[in-house]
Amino acid sequence: MNGILPLWKEAGMTSHDCVFKVRKILRTKKVGHTGTLDPDVDGVLPLCIGRATKIAEYVTDAGKSYRADIVIGESTETEDASGELVEKTDVDEAISLSAILNVAESLTGEIEQIPPMYSAVKVNGKRLYEYARAGQVIERPSRKVSIHSIIIDDETLAWDEEKKTFSFSADIVCGKGTYIRTLAVMFGERLGYPAHMSRLTRTSSASFKKEHCLTLEELAQKLTEQSADDLLLPLEMGLSGLKMLVVSDKVASKVKHGAVLPVPSGWTGEEGEPVAVYHNNEALAIYQLHPTKSGLIKPVKVIFTG
Repeated sequence: MNGILPLWKEAGMTSHDCVFKVRKILRTKKVGHTGTLDPDVDGVLPLCIGRATKIAEYVTDAGKSYRADIVIGESTETEDASGELVEKTDVDEAISLSAILNVAESLTGEIEQIPPMYSAVKVNGKRLYEYARAGQVIERPSRKVSIHSIIIDDETLAWDEEKKTFSFSADIVCGKGTYIRTLAVMFGERLGYPAHMSRLTRTSSASFKKEHCLTLEELAQKLTEQSADDLLLPLEMGLSGLKMLVVSDKVASKVKHGAVLPVPSGWTGEEGEPVAVYHNNEALAIYQLHPTKSGLIKPVKVIFTG
């Protein structure tokens, strides 16, 4: 049983809960997820099964897209709706679409983010959420993240006269390591108000979208009608973001044994860049330029050894 199961994670579950349940449903221990989703977040969570666990990091590192609901006028300790209210500033009138679009444009590209205190980022050997739960706020190093696009749904713009808040939804495509709830806070800062993310859905991860996904209930139901292998997508879909090298039968045999090879014709990988090596439409391994020996490539990970 080898492949990728694009799961639609429902709100109220951790990513680890999903892995545990799928292990029981598929009756296999070799299951790994591809990037944690907070319990309140729903959406696309590709799970790697069997040999596909070897390429989980490449799915995790690929781009993702989200649908985020953002509330302007209130901030919370966790930067999302699960946290306690920490600041409230009345929004006395609707914020213009042009102002929001200007902020969206300013946040697109490579930006600096400071990870939230309630996050799994490690500082001095401890997770930030461990400090936060102990009532400590510590200095966090900023880091660069890539925001590829932010599209504002103008039909969702809403001013709540009673609560004195303003809200809208945004579709966001971003690179790895991005905190969407922190992006919501940054929206507020640039509009001059506290803000938080009230809801989040991951709409895609790597090449996997909602239409590829099954819920846990759907997975269990379909297994009464067909085999697990029929429900898994090829692990090669998880490598769609990598450059590709196709090799001959002779070279394929060496690749399966993890051999260091001369740089082949057709190699396009830059220094340190992973390249997926294929034979007969099957991914065999991930290679990169040898870091110390010029003119050679070396395996980063051997996927298929049969």
